[in-house]
Amino acid sequence: MVAGVNPILIRLLKEFPPASKLNPELYGHQHSSITKQDIENNLQGHMTVEDALKNNRLFILDHHDTVMPHLSKINKDTSTKTYASRTLFFLKNDDRLKPVAIELSLPYEKGDKFGVDRKVYTPAEKRVEGCIWQLAKAYVAVVDTVIEPFVIATNRQLSVVHPIYKLLHPHFRDTMTINALAREILVNVDRLVKKTFYPQKYSMEMSSEIYKSWNFLEQALPKDLKKKGIAVDDKNSLTGLRLLIKDYPYAVDGLKIWFAIEEWVRDYCFFYYKTDKMVQEDPELQAWWKELKEVGHGDLKHEPWWLEMQNREELIESCTIIIWIASALHAAVNFGQYAYGGYSPNRPTLSRRFMLEKGTREYAELEKNPEKAFPKAFFETIASKIQCLVGINLVEVLSKHASDEVYLGQQDPDWTTDEKPVEYFKAFQVRLAEIEKEIISMNEDKKLMNRVGPVKVPYTLLFPTGEVGLSGMGIPNSISI
Repeated sequence: MVAGVNPILIRLLKEFPPASKLNPELYGHQHSSITKQDIENNLQGHMTVEDALKNNRLFILDHHDTVMPHLSKINKDTSTKTYASRTLFFLKNDDRLKPVAIELSLPYEKGDKFGVDRKVYTPAEKRVEGCIWQLAKAYVAVVDTVIEPFVIATNRQLSVVHPIYKLLHPHFRDTMTINALAREILVNVDRLVKKTFYPQKYSMEMSSEIYKSWNFLEQALPKDLKKKGIAVDDKNSLTGLRLLIKDYPYAVDGLKIWFAIEEWVRDYCFFYYKTDKMVQEDPELQAWWKELKEVGHGDLKHEPWWLEMQNREELIESCTIIIWIASALHAAVNFGQYAYGGYSPNRPTLSRRFMLEKGTREYAELEKNPEKAFPKAFFETIASKIQCLVGINLVEVLSKHASDEVYLGQQDPDWTTDEKPVEYFKAFQVRLAEIEKEIISMNEDKKLMNRVGPVKVPYTLLFPTGEVGLSGMGIPNSISI
């Protein structure tokens, strides 16, 4: 949750039980059915739910509202049989997250407007209950393209000698090509992703729906962490933030990279734009931003959160976000796919049947002889052998670093003749080298148990430089795979 292939979804739980934002007229009652009795036995030191909420100790991985509106179609029209899910975690004293409840939900057969059929599962290690808990975790794992408009607008509106073009151009390398290939080979109808990954043919429909709530400014890591309740303002901190989960490798390393990028962008922009008026009166810059907003994201152009691009701070914020998305954010969620998901049982890509229920032959077999029946039940639930094989090959390709990869902090030696920007970029390189040493040191700190996990694999996805192949480390300049 904090150092895996998708460490960006967990958030602080602020109300109990978890509530839904779905329209009750369309979907009925969707609030969680998890009770205090379900989880209090798994809270540390006989803590109550109220105490855990007050002390910021409960977190949630919420795949309910995003999945539920599409679930009837997915389960009816595809081979996938899955659930909307909510998973609650308790933050232990050693900064590790302990799952305390999983809620799996299905829409009623009579129709979405009648609400949901929910079941809650709690941790168990032995007998049939332990097997059912493992299956519940598998269902959660099953349900666990932003830069292109910026590439187009940059190439159309900014000349190659424009300073912002020079700043952003390295972070667009091969992005258009790889996106075109992905649409043709991976996500087109009946292509690989739709055959081997949940939610199959409804992938693009769900992505489009989620995009409607996309907010460019919230892609900034500090704002994203604050929105999710993972970080709070702290004037005594060097970064101005304090993480509620101190041992959160993605956030810790990510913030280091974010502020390094921001400092580099600030120095660069301040060199070329001495005043806010220079930003306002730059016709190429204004045309670039106008196209980004009104053409690249035309369906969101009326959203109130868009910056007006009227001062240097807005320019710095925008450029920092673009570079962050294209480099570090993509590295964090892409290049660990094989390491964490190459073994299909560790991260199933889809489920072919629903949870085993009491009264069925399969449940009786599991109850009678868990050790013998569970492997059969598990592998009949997750993706088939051929689907797993295709999925493994796909994530292997996606997780590989190319031999000609250009990493964050690397640049064409002749990218500019201006001395000051070259000086600022060298300072950026020095800071990235320092971050590498800091990551190595943290990974060797035995107190930071989330950085290596129970299998002793260090978190290196945000290590600035990488190696060819399945290295699991390195931040490329751009989304080129």
